[in-house]
Amino acid sequence: MSTAILLFIAAGLAEIGGGYMIWLWLRESRPLWYGLLGGVILIGYGILPTLQSFPSFGRVYAAYGGVFVALAVLWGWWVDKKTPDLYDWIGAGICLIGVAVMLWAPRN
Repeated sequence: MSTAILLFIAAGLAEIGGGYMIWLWLRESRPLWYGLLGGVILIGYGILPTLQSFPSFGRVYAAYGGVFVALAVLWGWWVDKKTPDLYDWIGAGICLIGVAVMLWAPRN
């Protein structure tokens, strides 16, 4: 279980971080290498979820979506300095509960 969580977090940080580097390049006129590095990081994001032990592509990506939402709230808080409000936290919590249900609910 801890490996799955770490892989979801690593994939989320790669997606957000890579996207952020491209954002900085295109929207804030940073040097080209920001965009190139962002692209390389996004390739890593594409690879990381394939390391999950869950057999279903759809389930892995659906669960990852919930983790992504929570990480995006934290990224906005730590990097963009936008303090999440109560509804941001509630929404992220609901997403993480959904992740837990999808991945670890007992199945036949």
